[in-house]
Amino acid sequence: MADQNPVPAAPPRPVRSTGIVATAVWTVMKVLVILWCAGNVLLLAWVAMNSFRGGSRIFSRPLELPRSLSLVNYVSAWTTSSLGRGFLNSIVLVAVCTAITVVIAAMAAYALARTRVPSAGPLTSFFAIGLGIPVQVVIVPLWVAMNAVSSFMYATVGWWDERLSLGLLYVATSLPFAVFLLTGFFRSLPEELEEAAALDGASAWTIFLKVMAPLARPGLVTAGMLAAMGLWNETLLALVFVTENTKYTLPQALLGLYGTMQYTSDWGGLFAGIVIVVIPTVLLYALLGKRLVEGMTLGAGK
Repeated sequence: MADQNPVPAAPPRPVRSTGIVATAVWTVMKVLVILWCAGNVLLLAWVAMNSFRGGSRIFSRPLELPRSLSLVNYVSAWTTSSLGRGFLNSIVLVAVCTAITVVIAAMAAYALARTRVPSAGPLTSFFAIGLGIPVQVVIVPLWVAMNAVSSFMYATVGWWDERLSLGLLYVATSLPFAVFLLTGFFRSLPEELEEAAALDGASAWTIFLKVMAPLARPGLVTAGMLAAMGLWNETLLALVFVTENTKYTLPQALLGLYGTMQYTSDWGGLFAGIVIVVIPTVLLYALLGKRLVEGMTLGAGK
């Protein structure tokens, strides 16, 4: 006999409001990021456009196009404001410190990623803790330490250069992030290749140089790019530890150019100086930006 009791209807399925909210938040975030990027690009384009102009018309008619692409402002900023000398100092400092940082970080990260000793984890965390310490907090101890180093070198060798103190600090402050990034990258590489090389008789140093380092090239390029861009724009340590005008870095020279504005009002020269400071990092990202993203994503899994 058929059941005469009606089958109760299934309760209505709840609306997935969580998914809708997440989609809306994601859309809003994407719009904000696009607006932020567009604002920065437009601001840089405005600065670049006005670097070819001069006088008070920059502010009376800020959106007026330059009548000619004269390089007078760039020549003035490069020569009279010592941006050329600052550019050379920054190029040498950033290139040398970036190379030293990447080499030391690669060896430290490989050892931390592959060693089985119990202290490897705490040591990796020690480098991660260094990421959260602002350099402003330790600026006085750093000054005392560098003063002791320079005094020791003057007493023993009779010579020292402020840029060497700045270089030591650049390497020291760049190492925590580079080691942290490369440790995760080396952990993502297969251990079977090392085992095969070891069976063929390769030493640990040979395995690192000829097997693992070439495989870690995207991570090494990423660490180098991030270190170089951070050091190129660094200003605080340079202001504290470099006092001679002839040893100024590029951001210091740009600040000097800004300080002369109260006498010259050469806004076109100041904008040309800003372009000189910004262009190298933009070109570096344009050339190696794809490798930067690749290195960040490959090492993010571990």
